[in-house]
Amino acid sequence: MNEAQLRALMEQVREGSVDVDSALTRLRHMPFEDLGFAKVDHHRALRHGMPEVIFAMGKTADQVVAIASRLLENAPNVLITRADPGTAEHVMAKIKGAEYFPLSRAIRVWGNRTIHGKGRIAVVCAGTSGIPVAEEAQITAEVMGNEVETIHDIGVAGIHRLMSNRARLTEARVIVVCAGMEGALPSVVGGLVSCPVIAVPTSVGYGASFHGLAALLGMLNSCASGLTVVNIDNGFGAGYAASQINDLADK
Repeated sequence: MNEAQLRALMEQVREGSVDVDSALTRLRHMPFEDLGFAKVDHHRALRHGMPEVIFAMGKTADQVVAIASRLLENAPNVLITRADPGTAEHVMAKIKGAEYFPLSRAIRVWGNRTIHGKGRIAVVCAGTSGIPVAEEAQITAEVMGNEVETIHDIGVAGIHRLMSNRARLTEARVIVVCAGMEGALPSVVGGLVSCPVIAVPTSVGYGASFHGLAALLGMLNSCASGLTVVNIDNGFGAGYAASQINDLADK
């Protein structure tokens, strides 16, 4: 339940269209509901503006469905990350409107598509191999109420590709940049724009890249101002942070 829903319920009680006992029933499981295997945080949307996000890895398909179903009783949008195809098939069979993105392994129910972020979020990846991580950032930002523009395969190995998209980058209010190998692209983007840049190191690269560690260290040591770094392959974290920045700008 978010702030608008809670306010509407209180107004209904004041007007008499909802009695106190009915309101208490709806609020009974606040701030969380104990399902035995999970404690579902129904107040997350009230605090953060986004319902609790379900991390599917390590959970059974039935557990994911149960958590998502309870969340959807109080919110129109739900995001599930890192879901394997079997879990996704089960979720889509049980939950109406669920859509699966195989590349990023994300599932979302996107009932309310209202845009409330003030500006546009650009999600950029250096190479085609980084699209799964970029897609996770894109889906996260979209389901949180943002207009998102994606720009793929503009890494520094062909710097002319990046420069041909400079105008699109400067129009964004927040930029998420995903890169593997040596992780140079966020630094270059950070030197071209005045908005916040969120760097996502990916586990793309040859042996000495150490599954993204080289990119992570390169980004952490960037000389570009205003550059923030999330963990390896954490497109979700980058998309979430970008949405919070974009939403705060509107308040």
